Amino acid sequence: MSFTHVLAVVAVRDMPTATEWYARLFGRPADARPMDGLADWHVAPSAWVQVYRSPEQAGSSMVNLVVPDLDRAVGELAERGITAGAVESGTGRVRFAAVHDPDGNRVALIESPAT
Repeated sequence: MSFTHVLAVVAVRDMPTATEWYARLFGRPADARPMDGLADWHVAPSAWVQVYRSPEQAGSSMVNLVVPDLDRAVGELAERGITAGAVESGTGRVRFAAVHDPDGNRVALIESPAT
């Protein structure tokens, strides 16, 4: 079996609030709005983050995004009004920090020099 894309899906209660927050997270508006209640950010050639309206599931999503420089990414988010939690160390040289959207969905930024 082979795959052509990976879509991370984040459930939210309110689309205007969520799309504003994710626009600040990614530093740009959504790349596509394919239907009412859905917004896509194309974060890599074959990886997208989709935000969709689903009040009953909102707040239970988790997304991990790998960044080349965690300190820089955390600084850029702070400039956009998004505060990351503490930078933590994983195994090896992996470091990560998490942010939470207005519904409580967790987005972790991961720096992994081994990738």
